[in-house]
Amino acid sequence: MVVPAGSGAAFQGVAAKLKCDMDMSLSKVRPDPEVGKQVAGGAGRDGDLHSGPMQALLWLAIAIAGAAAWAVLALARGEPVSAAWLVVAAVCTYLVGYRFYSRFIAERALKLDARRATPAERLENGRDFVPTQRWVLFGHHFAAIAGAGPLVGPVLAAQFGYLPGTLWIVVGVVLAGAVQDFVILVASMRRDGMSLGRMARQELGPFAGVLTMVAVLSIMVILLAVLALIVVKSLAESPWGVFTILCTIPIAVLMGFWMERWRPGRTLEATVLGVGLLMVALVAGRWVAQSPTLAPLFTRSAEELAWGLAAYGFIASVLPVWMLLCPRDYLSTFMKIGTVTLLAVGLLLVRPVLHLPAVTRFVDGSGPVFAGALFPFCFITIACGAISGFHALVASGTTPKMIRREPDARLIGYGGMLMESFVAVMAMAAAASLEPGTYFAMNAPPATLGGSVQSAAEVIRTWGFSFSPEQFETLTRSVGEQTLLARTGGAATLAVGMAQIFSRAFGGELVGLWYHFAIMFEALFILTTLDAGTRVGRFMLQETLGLVWKPLGRTSWYPSSIVASLLVVGAWGWFLVQGVRDPNGGINSLWPLFGISNQLLATVALCVATTVLVKSGRQRLAWLTLLPLAWLLVVTNTAGWQKIFSPDPRLGLLALAHATEAKLAAGQMASGLARQVVFNAYLDAALAGLFLVVTALVVLASAREWWRVLAGRTPPVVSETPFVETAYAS
Repeated sequence: MVVPAGSGAAFQGVAAKLKCDMDMSLSKVRPDPEVGKQVAGGAGRDGDLHSGPMQALLWLAIAIAGAAAWAVLALARGEPVSAAWLVVAAVCTYLVGYRFYSRFIAERALKLDARRATPAERLENGRDFVPTQRWVLFGHHFAAIAGAGPLVGPVLAAQFGYLPGTLWIVVGVVLAGAVQDFVILVASMRRDGMSLGRMARQELGPFAGVLTMVAVLSIMVILLAVLALIVVKSLAESPWGVFTILCTIPIAVLMGFWMERWRPGRTLEATVLGVGLLMVALVAGRWVAQSPTLAPLFTRSAEELAWGLAAYGFIASVLPVWMLLCPRDYLSTFMKIGTVTLLAVGLLLVRPVLHLPAVTRFVDGSGPVFAGALFPFCFITIACGAISGFHALVASGTTPKMIRREPDARLIGYGGMLMESFVAVMAMAAAASLEPGTYFAMNAPPATLGGSVQSAAEVIRTWGFSFSPEQFETLTRSVGEQTLLARTGGAATLAVGMAQIFSRAFGGELVGLWYHFAIMFEALFILTTLDAGTRVGRFMLQETLGLVWKPLGRTSWYPSSIVASLLVVGAWGWFLVQGVRDPNGGINSLWPLFGISNQLLATVALCVATTVLVKSGRQRLAWLTLLPLAWLLVVTNTAGWQKIFSPDPRLGLLALAHATEAKLAAGQMASGLARQVVFNAYLDAALAGLFLVVTALVVLASAREWWRVLAGRTPPVVSETPFVETAYAS
């Protein structure tokens, strides 16, 4: 997720509250034999675990446990496999990766120095640059980066089976996603919190900097449209869900006034109040859904919700950040981490069986959820769960301006991405624990399923899976919904999987309550990205418009804020409405486009990261970012080419346009609907082509810069802020 400058204000109260307790410990500095530097009061130290046979045995046991879990998942042939093995395999891999790989990067490639003052200390202003306790900042950073990707991507990719997606989620984050976030965070921190676009301009030249800005703005529009579409799909025709989510807006505003105006610094009070009111809204939603008077008021179609979300995005973009954005961000952090932890505990308690096979027949590209073969579309669909270009915007946004000590960047940058990957593993486990027939009935588009539970049963049986219409309707009633059929987008599927795990672990008669709790959890995840992303898009657009007329570049000038917000919301709102009206469910075409664009942005970020390593004289370690960069180039360019030029109308955008035109000419499709599908297909193809071209130009500019440095034509100049010793170590 992307958060604008200053959006960490909600966490400043927590930082201030902890300041008194921290001052004593931060003033006591001792030598740290682990890194040969100083760490404050032991708070940032992971201990010297290289020494001693017991530590060696501990890490050996963790490695063996992880290897055994992977073996169980990979080698199972028909026998039941518990979802708990997913948790064990992932956690063990994360521990080993964080302990050894991230430490290697911190010591050898980035050379983190606890004696070096960060911009939060040198430029502290109480607004944007705020030294923040590392666990508080970890929560803020995680809330910022964790959007819909780790929730929805794995659910959609489950059509290939649970094994391919899980492997990429875990291995990809250790070797690629967390590396990107970590390196970009440190690079920005050592350049006074410089944005990705400005770093590209500084390290690669003005041309590459402009291209990066174009890529970021264009891709952000697609991101926000897809996120909004997921919310719409999960809340359509659901009075319980709509009521509960609507209640979160006044709750967030109340918390904002409480922390900013009425009771400044009383963060704990606001937290208890906000969480308590959320639970009340969740329970009240059930009563609203059962009320013959109120239920129709909150039962809204997908298109009505789309227009409502666009209005919300505009309002959230122009309101003061402390009033809505920051309290929602703060509140969602508790919901995100708490719910993910609760889900992990539920999985270990219940140990549900993974009903989806390890690998399905749809690896050939014939899957009903979305078109495309295992390679490259599994890696594109997983998106943020393994690596996300949007994280580079957060890592070069608010977070580097709030880091108190340089070594904290390891926990926040690398560790924060591991936490998001764990969310993705939990989503995969929840989806794979559903019966395959239920999974495909919820995720296949209505045009494929035929529009009724009975027709869906016939279609699903042709895919080799059993499906009972009676059991499906019972499930629908138990969660308090009117229908679960063809609820494309993945959000409803994840909510059902979570509800079944929670109800078995903590309360068997509360499936409906747990389901809507999960819907609220997902919506808070996504809406935090939606409102913050719209504000960031407004900032970037204002910066561009300021080149034309300076007053338009002033983010505090309301006329400029209103115009820029309208333009940004109008852009993603248009794509959202088109996705809602799409007869194939919208997510089929928009999610792959989002995945491609997001991974292309990660390619740009890795280009900048590699350039930083090369120019800092660490060319021998450039493979740390070059390897994931090379992989992403192969995956994204293959996916982009297939998405544009594949002859299969289910996959290729141009083929879809041509097939629809043929149906229109033959009178097999309504004129208005056909023209809309054709226009959307051509536009999406043009956007995918634009993203590919822009990224290719950035890669070429980067490669030219690397060659000039390695050939001695350009001196390896480091553009970092000069070293200033921190006062914390004195």
